Amino acid sequence: MALFSKQNKEVFCNPLNLDNPILIQVLGICSALAVTSQLKPAIVMGLAVTVITAFSNVIISIIRNTIPNRIRIVVQLVVVAALVTIVSQVLKAFAYDVSVQLSVYVGLIITNCILMGRLEAFAMMNKPWPSFLDGVGNGLGYAMILVIVGAFREFFGRGSLLGFQILPEGFYDFGYQNNGMMTMPAMALILVGCVIWIHRAYFYKEK
Repeated sequence: MALFSKQNKEVFCNPLNLDNPILIQVLGICSALAVTSQLKPAIVMGLAVTVITAFSNVIISIIRNTIPNRIRIVVQLVVVAALVTIVSQVLKAFAYDVSVQLSVYVGLIITNCILMGRLEAFAMMNKPWPSFLDGVGNGLGYAMILVIVGAFREFFGRGSLLGFQILPEGFYDFGYQNNGMMTMPAMALILVGCVIWIHRAYFYKEK
């Protein structure tokens, strides 16, 4: 089927590995550092960006031929801002504790380089279905890194995952202590750097 052609599969799969927005393009780093102290907000942030990227891509792709070139960035910002507002209100209604943890970073999705980059580089030049796949792929590629860093930081910084204690009390009785550095923003930067290094060393080869 044309919907699942080889080209469409590449559009979806490349951002997960060979063209990952964080690992290769080094976009969206700020929020990747800010919301990964625990796994739950990292997952929610990743899903929020995925939903917003996918649907903003579709909307811009549908109306791309009617947008005057001089105001295309303004139109893109309006679409993204509307979707971010909807997602923010949904989070406050159904996951208030997480929305508090994410704080202003949900609103700052509006300025996320990944969103604006995909709208300008892909959605403005492609049909809705490939644009949707591109948005989902880039969102999941971004979310994947947040989940890896968030899981690592929460496990070693708090001994838990998703708020559930993983390390048994016996570990602490024998003198084990959580690594407090893992909860600090600087450690997020170091971990993202390590993930980029491992990926480029073993999985990605520059052309």
